[in-house]
Amino acid sequence: MKKTLLIVCDGLGDRLVDGLTPLEAAETPNMDSMAKEGVCGLMDTVLMGVRPGSDTAHLSLFGYDPFKYYTGRGPFEAAGVGLDLRQGDVAFRCNFASIKDGKIIDRRAGRQEEGLDELTREINNIKIEGAELIYKKAAGHRAVLVLRGAGLSPKVSDTDPEGEKVEYNQSKALDGSREARKTAELLNDFTDKVVELLAEHDVNKKRADSNKLPANIVLARGAGMKASIPSFKQKYALSAACISATTLINGVAREVGMDLIEVDGATGHVDSDVGAKATAAIKALESYDFVFLHLKGTDEASHDGNFKSKKEMIERIDREVIGPILREIKDATIALTADHSTPVGIKQHSADPVPIAILGDVRTDDVERFTERDCARGGLNRIRGLYLLNILLDISNRIKLFGA
Repeated sequence: MKKTLLIVCDGLGDRLVDGLTPLEAAETPNMDSMAKEGVCGLMDTVLMGVRPGSDTAHLSLFGYDPFKYYTGRGPFEAAGVGLDLRQGDVAFRCNFASIKDGKIIDRRAGRQEEGLDELTREINNIKIEGAELIYKKAAGHRAVLVLRGAGLSPKVSDTDPEGEKVEYNQSKALDGSREARKTAELLNDFTDKVVELLAEHDVNKKRADSNKLPANIVLARGAGMKASIPSFKQKYALSAACISATTLINGVAREVGMDLIEVDGATGHVDSDVGAKATAAIKALESYDFVFLHLKGTDEASHDGNFKSKKEMIERIDREVIGPILREIKDATIALTADHSTPVGIKQHSADPVPIAILGDVRTDDVERFTERDCARGGLNRIRGLYLLNILLDISNRIKLFGA
């Protein structure tokens, strides 16, 4: 039996820009080596034609049907920052954002973190009638809001319109229930009080003096309640670890019972020390049966619509992550893929299938480059993400016989 390493480059897949995807334009000798020596294909992480969120995609990649276990993004974000939800809590994924004259000018407050810890402390002093409020900063501009009280519901709309130069949304009940109406009213009350609190806050005055955008509103989305999910250990009888600097991914991993390994210098941005994460993954394979390595920078560049930055991030991953892993790990099943495509042309997730290469005890094919179009000719053909773990564990000789 062999150990397994799954490497996911967030948002790696793309569409053509001037005839090439960023992956095709990049110099990737190590990824290409995996393609040549392994077996390749395309993968729909959730379903064909479905645009996956990072949360639903990772549930699927870990072998958990998102149509059964997904209750909203909020609970995974909460788990990722170490919050333990109670039954009845409603959790939201939040962004610090910037508004001017009531309209959003930047959904991420310029990705500037100056003063956000102080603003978080202030926000936690807000009182709303009908529920307890728990607010915790996550990585970067992100945060988590938990509403705790009786008679709440996650069936409410987002206050985040996921666009700019528009007004932020008023939350509404999605099912007309009393619980949903109450929750929407509480969320709107919270949002109004945050805007009032932060409008002239000293932190935002200092940000303005430094030519930084204000963090003067909190936008919420992805309401959900805690789901009952069987652990990775129960499901596969394997020990598992996750290496990620992204709150959401840590939350999904924590909810399925993986151990979280922190790495100094690792961030969810293009400046992340991805080499340190690779070193941590190599070390973790000494102690764990399954190691999951998540790399976020490709997705950040995609959401910014920056082809050059995405290409450069891919080349860094090839050089600083894939190269050392191939040199150091000699007897394990290694898979390289993405959780979804994020084309730079649309700056959001798409349903385009992602490339995958698996190195190990496999039947090799004729693919010589790790790109979207090359992998389409591979021996794996086109697979669904929900089955990836079983495929990897079979290659690692860890799957039990079904039948006599």
